[in-house]
Amino acid sequence: MSAAPAALPPVEDIFARLLALHPKLIDLSLERMQRVLERLGHPERRLPPVIHVAGTNGKGSTVAFMRAVLEAAGKRVHVYTSPHLVRFNERIRLAGTLVDDATLTEALSRAEAANEGAPITFFEITTAAALLLFAEVPADVLLLEVGLGGRLDATNVIEAPLVSVITPVSIDHVDFLGETVAAIAGEKAGILKRGVPAVIARQPAEALKVIERQAARLAVKLAVMGEHFQAHEESGRLVVADEDGLLDLPRPRLVGPHQIGNAGLAVEALRVAGQRDPALRLPPAAFEEGMRQASWPARLQRLGPGPLTQRAPAGVDIWLDGGHNAAGGQALAAALADLEDRVSRPLVLIVGMLGTKDSGTFLAPFAGLAREVIAVPVPGEHKGQPPEAVAAAAAVHGISASTAPSVAAALEGLATFPVAPAPRVLIAGSLYLAGAVLGENGSLPD
Repeated sequence: MSAAPAALPPVEDIFARLLALHPKLIDLSLERMQRVLERLGHPERRLPPVIHVAGTNGKGSTVAFMRAVLEAAGKRVHVYTSPHLVRFNERIRLAGTLVDDATLTEALSRAEAANEGAPITFFEITTAAALLLFAEVPADVLLLEVGLGGRLDATNVIEAPLVSVITPVSIDHVDFLGETVAAIAGEKAGILKRGVPAVIARQPAEALKVIERQAARLAVKLAVMGEHFQAHEESGRLVVADEDGLLDLPRPRLVGPHQIGNAGLAVEALRVAGQRDPALRLPPAAFEEGMRQASWPARLQRLGPGPLTQRAPAGVDIWLDGGHNAAGGQALAAALADLEDRVSRPLVLIVGMLGTKDSGTFLAPFAGLAREVIAVPVPGEHKGQPPEAVAAAAAVHGISASTAPSVAAALEGLATFPVAPAPRVLIAGSLYLAGAVLGENGSLPD
């Protein structure tokens, strides 16, 4: 007689049931959220002041900078981000601490009971549970990141945030948001609320035009980077200037030229928040400390010693990033070029991508910079591109390419790398791949 299968932990058991509530993983709508939130007593109306963040790239980094600054000022900060890298708990930070399994299980159970088995997506029902927790645990502010798009995203049930933020908009998720930058910008601009100020990153002209048109309809005062405020690097420092004056801050801890813009956006969003809520007027010292302390896993994260990195030959410099679209490729290539200028090493990319992504546009900026691309599958049940397809896309751009069955195998294969010094390695192409790498290396986000 065979042994009975081991029981799932309570939280994993709930996840399995919630995933079965809707035939699609993504089905953009607000109706299901509004229904379940009503049955939960409208927690979305009982939240701390909310800073709502949409955009294609840089949302997580911008939130990380804001959180670091607020916590440096002694504020209790709720944070909601997605997707997670290793554990679902990473998505929900309650007053500075990742939600524990018992608290998460209890909130999910309440949301599940309120839903009464009706169709609802996994992101919607888990967002409802998160809002329930955010409403019941005291905090000074909630940093709320959009999951996908904005207009019909499950987070867009917030009626009056303190500030809306839109990070850079570019092509991504075309199956759900549209095939043009203008169409995608229209979805992102859907988070704008009447009379609520918005802070906007530098945008392509067609995206900014759409955002400005929506803002005009809703009497939204915009602060647009490059027009109403400035953020740039000067003498190794971050300088942010607006109508309230100039802040001369340490260079952001997060690596890459693109993080200057993300940090500047975060600083301006907090300054605007402070104009609306005196309790969030922060001293310059908090902004300084926040720039030094901000962290965000899998965003040009240098991997330390672990079971995975030890598979590489001695001296290999290993970095990890979840970038996966054209704009992400451009930002990463610029960051790696900056690293090359500081310390020259041959660059090797280990890349795994989902089937919904365009590997060619992601890899194009690395032409002339990367010595080799090693394509690998994305672990797990995700619909990844065949490594051969990724390698072929690299070859189109003149980058030498090969395949390996895993990241570990790719790192081991560097033992035969023909060029000295030891290479710099960037593992990228998918947040799912990044999460698997962190898990395998024992580098768990906290």
